[in-house]
Amino acid sequence: MATSILIVEDEPEIREMLHFSLSKAGFDIAEADSGEMALAYLDKTLPELIVVDWMLPGMSGVDLAKRLRKDELTKALPLLMLTARNEETDVLKSFDSGVDDYMSKPFSPRELVARIKALLRRAGVPDDEVIEASGISMELNSHRVTINGEAVNIGPTEYRLLELLMRNPDRVFERDQLLDRVWGRSSYIETRTVDVHILRLRKVLKPHGLERTVQTVRGVGYRFTPIN
Repeated sequence: MATSILIVEDEPEIREMLHFSLSKAGFDIAEADSGEMALAYLDKTLPELIVVDWMLPGMSGVDLAKRLRKDELTKALPLLMLTARNEETDVLKSFDSGVDDYMSKPFSPRELVARIKALLRRAGVPDDEVIEASGISMELNSHRVTINGEAVNIGPTEYRLLELLMRNPDRVFERDQLLDRVWGRSSYIETRTVDVHILRLRKVLKPHGLERTVQTVRGVGYRFTPIN
């Protein structure tokens, strides 16, 4: 599964150019033409990075960035701001809103891709689309999981859980956070469903002695802790 990027841009020509350039670089692209549309998308799906234009109809890119930084679910999402405004005060206002990087229009698509890859590396998203820990290897492009070189069968929900947990080693996720990130905010599923799928994930890992990597934090939720 390719790294996902949400483009928030109201100008169709620029949005099309961004989509083409980033898709060509191997990213999975979603689009929104307003801040409100972006928030509706984020209620269902969480990308790994957002490219947002400053000048949007209605909610500005700056206001969208501020809103995302106040939300527990999106506060750590890498944000890259695009704008035709390049005065020092504009740059400072952009960074004060919480964005991670800033590019002035017009810009080089190659530089944009390089900046995005740098942000993803800082966020812990690997360039080669392989996540590895404790002998577990997740090949994200092929959706293939191996443990110590042996292919394992894993359900789609358990796969998404494992990917999220392995991307964030030792981070504790509450059950509600896991529901939002794996099933989507608009899903009406009881939190105990998370416990069921965690048990299934541990069942996949148990024959390899790795069930202890998925740990329960009493009264809170779950985390992935690599073992040697």
